[in-house]
Amino acid sequence: MTDAHANAEGGYYVPHGSPWPIIAAVALFSLMLGAVLFLDGAAPAWALLPGPLLLAFLFVGWFSTVVGENQKGIYNLRVDRSFRMAMMWFIFSEVMFFAAFFGALFYARMFSVPWLGGQGVKAITNFLLWPHYEATWPTNGPGHVGGAHFDSAPMGIAALNTLILLTSGLTVTIAHHALRSGHRGRLKLFLALTFLLGFTFVALQAHEYGEAYMHMNLKLTTGIYGTTFFMLTGFHGLHVTIGAIMLLVIWFRVLRGHFTPERHFAFEAVSWYWHFVDVVWLCLFIFVYWL
Repeated sequence: MTDAHANAEGGYYVPHGSPWPIIAAVALFSLMLGAVLFLDGAAPAWALLPGPLLLAFLFVGWFSTVVGENQKGIYNLRVDRSFRMAMMWFIFSEVMFFAAFFGALFYARMFSVPWLGGQGVKAITNFLLWPHYEATWPTNGPGHVGGAHFDSAPMGIAALNTLILLTSGLTVTIAHHALRSGHRGRLKLFLALTFLLGFTFVALQAHEYGEAYMHMNLKLTTGIYGTTFFMLTGFHGLHVTIGAIMLLVIWFRVLRGHFTPERHFAFEAVSWYWHFVDVVWLCLFIFVYWL
């Protein structure tokens, strides 16, 4: 049965002989191997390059294939529903990913630090490990262990980035409504504003990291506060970067007229992802910067 006939009969298109799954496996293995070797000191920094380069090749090639198949009319509503379910499960996995890091932050602040400061049922750890340690947050441990540092203030770049992401959530929503109502000019404008705001967020966060390292003695190795701060904000920044790139790709597809008011799942998937990124940042701003 041909792909077009299967689509007309309501069948489910299954690609044959695709090289992308094995390339994905090799790319992920290369990425993890390079990271392990670099962190272990067994390889120089260039060992990190093959993994990201293979991943970039994978994404460009695989998504180009999917876009091409979609433009040929191969995908029907059954395939569209499976894409939606896959995106929902992917976002759920991302929720669990960040929940693990927020859980680590909660455990450190509410249990570990007070115990080391002499509070609670495990107060003996204060006398055995750091008898002069006071349980305060943010903490870098006793002065002779971690040294002094400054915590990142909520007002300033963090507040500005919050405004930027909230605005980008509004612009992508306006763009979505413009797509559904057939206003192509408004769609192009507000979608462009969305990814420009995303890249602006990343640039400001990079500036904040530079200030933290050079002037605040706030680093990834700066105790539990530095570790949780950079792990949470760093992974979120990575997600914003990926999301902004996806928005840019969607914008180019809009320019080529790929979407219709009735069929535009790729746009919806990226907008879901972007709203998820917004919500995560609000949680970060409250629990990492503010409280």
